[in-house]
Amino acid sequence: MESAQPFTSVAVIGGGAWGTALANLCATNRIATTLWSREAHVACAITESNENSEFLAGVKLSSALRATADLSMAASCEAILFVVPAQFARAIFDELRQIVQAPIPVALCSKGIERETGLLMTEALTEVWPQALPAVLSGPSFALDVARGMPTAVTLACADQTLGRRWIATIGAPHFRPYLSDDLIGAELGGAVKNVLAIAAGAVEGKGLGESARAALIARGFAEFQRLGLALGADAQTMAGLSGLGDLILTASSPQSRNMSLGLELGKGRPLAEILAERNSVSEGVASAEAVTNLAARAGVEMPVCAAVAALVSGAKTIDDLIADLLARPFKSETK
Repeated sequence: MESAQPFTSVAVIGGGAWGTALANLCATNRIATTLWSREAHVACAITESNENSEFLAGVKLSSALRATADLSMAASCEAILFVVPAQFARAIFDELRQIVQAPIPVALCSKGIERETGLLMTEALTEVWPQALPAVLSGPSFALDVARGMPTAVTLACADQTLGRRWIATIGAPHFRPYLSDDLIGAELGGAVKNVLAIAAGAVEGKGLGESARAALIARGFAEFQRLGLALGADAQTMAGLSGLGDLILTASSPQSRNMSLGLELGKGRPLAEILAERNSVSEGVASAEAVTNLAARAGVEMPVCAAVAALVSGAKTIDDLIADLLARPFKSETK
């Protein structure tokens, strides 16, 4: 792949763990980087101590990284990494649209589907802020691993390949390897569906159903994702790559995943409200479960595992009822 010039300045919108890790990556790459956090105390802590102790504790951040609670800083940046959770993204898109007048590259780094509209984040961005030039960053990447310099590979999807190469030049590093794609739907859908499936995988483990059951659930869940992706125009290779299968393997196999750990607690019988009350970060799979199920219904695609997660987190059914329902499904061909 031919080389490209990185962006000279980047605004990272969202001061959680992933936003902080990406901002630190850019600052370490000598890109002028400003991290926006809605929580002013988080921005102050990063400025004063070079650490985001609330969301990424124990990681020393680059001294070149600037942080602020003033969103207007985005007006002076050349590109935006957008890391606000999907259910809160629309309002921030609208604020940015009013601040940033010219067309600007926006890489969407959060994973989810807007619950109220059923839109993917690229669709919501285009609806609210049509001047933005979208890309999608997705793949198997824990924020702590990236922030600590552990080897990580992801997908950077962008319809404009020249723009995509500039993104890769901006965020790429020896330990952080973005692979270029033009399949935004596949990259984005993988990031949303895997969160739902990770809740299911965690619930299987929390319920003590065994590793064989968890492996079967992940495989059948991946088949559901493939059916939906193909129906919506995603590329099969994207779904089998880093932003699809790769992200699912990571998120559904490690309690470090917010979604799997939430499923783990649900499997043990704890109420969802109690689990969420203990957390300061968002588990996107909770909101995305219903959205994925509705999207599948509109596309005429059957997704029993995702539907089971939607029923579980909504309280419509108990985990015991859902297990019984899934195990009572008729035997069928694996590939049809």
